Amino acid sequence: MAEKSIADISRDLRLLFQKGSDALARENTDYALDLFNQVLAKEPGFFDCRKALRAAQAKKSGGASTGFFKRVLNNAGSSPQLAKAQLALRRDPAEALTIAEQVLNSDPNSSPAHRIVLEAAQKMELPRTAILSMEMLCKNSPKDKTLVLETVEALIQNGELARAESIMVEAERNFPNDPDVVQAHKNFSASKTLGEGGYETLGGGQGSFRDALRNKTEAVSLEQEKRVQKNEDVTERLIAEYEMRLPNEPNNVKLLRSLAELYTQKKQFAKSLEVYERIKTSDLAGSDPSLDRAIADTRVKKMEHAAGELNPFAPEHAEQIAKIQADKLTFQLAECQKRVEKFPTDLAMRFELGVLYFQAGKIGEAIQEFQKAQNSPHKRIAAMSYLAQCFAKRKMFDLAAKTFQNAIKEKTLFDEEKKDLIYNLGCVLETMGKKDEALEQLKQIYEVDIGYKDVAAKVDAYYAGQ
Repeated sequence: MAEKSIADISRDLRLLFQKGSDALARENTDYALDLFNQVLAKEPGFFDCRKALRAAQAKKSGGASTGFFKRVLNNAGSSPQLAKAQLALRRDPAEALTIAEQVLNSDPNSSPAHRIVLEAAQKMELPRTAILSMEMLCKNSPKDKTLVLETVEALIQNGELARAESIMVEAERNFPNDPDVVQAHKNFSASKTLGEGGYETLGGGQGSFRDALRNKTEAVSLEQEKRVQKNEDVTERLIAEYEMRLPNEPNNVKLLRSLAELYTQKKQFAKSLEVYERIKTSDLAGSDPSLDRAIADTRVKKMEHAAGELNPFAPEHAEQIAKIQADKLTFQLAECQKRVEKFPTDLAMRFELGVLYFQAGKIGEAIQEFQKAQNSPHKRIAAMSYLAQCFAKRKMFDLAAKTFQNAIKEKTLFDEEKKDLIYNLGCVLETMGKKDEALEQLKQIYEVDIGYKDVAAKVDAYYAGQ
């Protein structure tokens, strides 16, 4: 996931962000916090909004460190949230990030919350978001030399040399004559004058990681590893490099998982699954649900690749594709059932299982899962939408309409999800013979998005009929 500017987000979210900024300017911080959190729930990579949220959190706290007694009370209240965020960190970093922000809304200086934000942002590849929390952690723990030097390196990596130098100078004051700090400053000064990649571009965050790191070979490797689309030569080189490292690092889980992902990219599914099974059978990753998910996803990609390899002109092509699709759904369903049995309280998995049941036509089982999944704050609206669709499938149109209406009430942002809810409610009301009520729903969409599905045709037909 890449960090985004305001130009990269939808118009609805831009308007919501502007409302939040206006509320912050009027010192209506509670409203601003609510709006900024809504935007970030949809676009966690929207960095300007993350910065604005930090400003709102600081303003609400008075812009100063939280008092001792208030901090004790806040920590007592936020401990369950922090524990929940820590559990979410492995399986869903975005959820962990959202929960940690809830803690920071009350205590913007909370080191445990900032550490969760830092780890979640790193997993989601949001470097500037990570740096915001790293700087706060440095402020809270100026004597943590490792953290300070990591923050300096991260700032260099992001091209923010002035801020990196400021922290570097402070570190030299806190750790006089420390060899690590002295060496780090020398490396920083040297990298600043290299000029190989044009440091004038670094201030805007466009500089190269290669120019900021002292180990140039490592810089190239890291840059290539982070690219979203690796070309064939780079992928092959990384595979060869990781295979050479493996005998000396047999228990390096990160290395093993990276190698498995690279094998998958090269369509070497057997090798990928072999590496994943090595991690699993040796219990190197412990009880990590993301490992089971990675194995399942690889098997699904193997099936999809097999479907793509079929001859599209063969007379039995349609039957072959249908069989692979059926086999894929059967596998996904069985695999997800196993994961839910293993992690019964994971509501995101419950939602996933409900979707698979729905796709398989097992509506009763789907209803049961969606009813549980709607207790998740991150899956609630989607679960309610599916639940309403399940009721409609069973011709329980009154229950379907009521569930859609409840979901719509909880949606404050008029985005694609809300349009879908309103559209589906209109269709259900139309099926129930309530044509005027159905039209009122469709007109809400017509006013803002005339091109949405067949809304224009339905509304125009109604007025033409009059």
